[in-house]
Amino acid sequence: MENNTSNYEYKNVVQINETDASRKFLANVFMWMFVALGISALCSYTFTTNDNFRAQIIDPATHSFTGLGFLAMIAPLAFVLIMRFGLNKIAYPVLAVIFIAYAAVTGVSLSIILSIYTASSVLGVFLTTSVVFGIMAIAGYTTQQDLTKFGSILIMFLIGIVVASLVNMFLHSSGLDMLISYIGVAVFVGLTAYDVQRLKNIGAGLEYGDATASKMALMGGLTLYLDFINLFIMLLRVFGRRR
Repeated sequence: MENNTSNYEYKNVVQINETDASRKFLANVFMWMFVALGISALCSYTFTTNDNFRAQIIDPATHSFTGLGFLAMIAPLAFVLIMRFGLNKIAYPVLAVIFIAYAAVTGVSLSIILSIYTASSVLGVFLTTSVVFGIMAIAGYTTQQDLTKFGSILIMFLIGIVVASLVNMFLHSSGLDMLISYIGVAVFVGLTAYDVQRLKNIGAGLEYGDATASKMALMGGLTLYLDFINLFIMLLRVFGRRR
């Protein structure tokens, strides 16, 4: 006699389509991004407004970096490299702690940059960045056009910006610095849309809820966090009013 019942027993399985999976994945991505921004904002504000904390990174007498100040400027890159290259080896809870530590250190390093500009211009640029980032994130999520080719071009421009910035450290050209800033704004505006679309596609192909999806959501949060921070810095260099 033929048995029509399934030979498989499903327990605690939630079936979701690709759209739902992508939305839930992106929700986790943006959660990590907002957590990182909140931590960075708190640390940056603390070290910008508190003289005792600020003295730990910039010597009040010489106005030069202390050892901790140099470490704060270099450490964010080290944290990113650890997360990127150790993704498959580092456990998710450890990766989360590293990400939170990275956001905190980045906030400390940002306090050095923000202290150059007036508080009103920093706030204005932050609000502008939020609006522009939000518009491009929505555009990247809703557009039907494949942005892969544009992403490759933008990454090439990004490499050019890094090289030009390194060269300008020796040239000290204000004109080149402003050109880099304008190009940087365009690049990170485009990368925001590209990265959101890429993460949307990644989310649709992942099994929501497993360890890999959790790690990818965290790394996606890192990607969008970097897009936001770099767009903010570039806009600040263009529109920020110095003290």
